[in-house]
Amino acid sequence: MNIIVKPIITEKMTGISEKLNRYGFVVHEDANKLQIKTAIQQMYGVTVERVNTQRYIGKIKMRNTKNGFNTGLKGNCKKAIVTLKEGETIDFYSNL
Repeated sequence: MNIIVKPIITEKMTGISEKLNRYGFVVHEDANKLQIKTAIQQMYGVTVERVNTQRYIGKIKMRNTKNGFNTGLKGNCKKAIVTLKEGETIDFYSNL
């Protein structure tokens, strides 16, 4: 099971990471905080102080077509906000 799906790289999350040393990740729905912590420490080689998780329910989407309205559901996801030890950072752009 792959714990970390992808990092969250948005303008808002970048501002938070610069000020508060917190980074966001989309993680597997069944992962707990200890699994997330060990996966981040192994992948990026940093010390994690705290992990906060959030569950998001997929939104209902509708569109009007020739045959009427089609409805669907976007997928659920789980986000983890990770606080690192003072003085440590994660560089997402080093692999590019």
